[in-house]
Amino acid sequence: MNAEIIAVGTELLLGQIANTNGQYLSKELASLGVNVFRHTVVGDNESRMHEAVGEASERADIVILTGGLGPTQDDITKDVVADFTGRKLLVHEASAQKIRDYYDRTGRSMPASNMRQAHYAENSTVFVNQNGMACGMAVEEGGTHYILIPGPPREMKSMYKYDVEPYVSALAGSGRLVSSRVLRFYGIGESSLEEELQDLIEAQTNPTIAPLAGDGEVTLRLTASAATEDEAVQMIAGVEEQVLGRVGEHFYGYDDDSVFNHTVEVLKERAQTIASAESLTGGWFAKSVVDIPGASSVFQGSVTTYSKAAKERILGIDRKLLDQEGAVSAACAEAMAEKVKEKFSTDVGISFTGVAGPDRDEGKEPGLVWIGVSGPKGTISKQIHIAGTRDRVRFMALYEGCRLLWKEKVVENDNIQ
Repeated sequence: MNAEIIAVGTELLLGQIANTNGQYLSKELASLGVNVFRHTVVGDNESRMHEAVGEASERADIVILTGGLGPTQDDITKDVVADFTGRKLLVHEASAQKIRDYYDRTGRSMPASNMRQAHYAENSTVFVNQNGMACGMAVEEGGTHYILIPGPPREMKSMYKYDVEPYVSALAGSGRLVSSRVLRFYGIGESSLEEELQDLIEAQTNPTIAPLAGDGEVTLRLTASAATEDEAVQMIAGVEEQVLGRVGEHFYGYDDDSVFNHTVEVLKERAQTIASAESLTGGWFAKSVVDIPGASSVFQGSVTTYSKAAKERILGIDRKLLDQEGAVSAACAEAMAEKVKEKFSTDVGISFTGVAGPDRDEGKEPGLVWIGVSGPKGTISKQIHIAGTRDRVRFMALYEGCRLLWKEKVVENDNIQ
């Protein structure tokens, strides 16, 4: 079966909120073997909603609409679908009672418009809202199933799991299951990755291979269609083995993994602690690591020493070094890494110094970055040049720093196999 998802709400078109519902639903439907061919976003406008529903009905077995089930006059999703399918709107008594009970408990007077949330189209399947007031529904007309669920993500996800998933599963019957795995790579560009895998990509049928460039990294989504989950997993594993046999040196994780999550895991495996000294990144490395659950077992602390005076006063870096070599230099990066490691008594120290832009500093061009790493086997520094905006320079410096921590021999631990 195939499906289309229509997200309803002018706020989506204005960019006031992101359409995360579409992403969630596509992933969940794929696990049921239902292909999502299109996403549509439409505002709270009756004629345009009619048009969107009509177009989707000509293409899809299942049309899922999210949003527009609330109590206000512009919440017209149920009205539009009822009109489109030639049905009357009725009141679902259980949902209506739930709404009345809520206002009784809170001691508030209920606006009459709130009863709109209890409406449903006659001869439809009603979905009771476990985390809100507006009920959802599913109605079939002309071979197409129209499924209406709330827009707020908490309500949408709950209704999907309680009611929509079983409903769609029954429709899909013995349809094939679709399973995906995302492989994450760093240190190789999208074009280079595709070149290495060109013959595999060109020959793909099932599983499929889809490259995607992200911020500072590249991902490959491997997707297989099979009768069972185990069969799909085995099919994906075979392709993954071929991929990693060619570009495995750049691979670092799966699915929702992140560069910073992987960095924390690497340090845990090595039984090492780390501290950071940051100049151009302004504490960004520390925050990114601390955002990872369990980071406290490896991360000890950080100092942000933005000026030369701060580097001298807080880290104890020799003023002569700063004057002669400059703050943006290999010598400064190495000294920062060594001093912060000493200050926090950690196994590893990492530092970031450079010119984020937009102006030159110390006569050096924006995008010049030095990263220092000090570990059990010594201290090294690496110079990199990053093109782009001020934030991109700082962000990519963090990625390069993480990569140094994974790969650089000075941070290896002989006691960890």
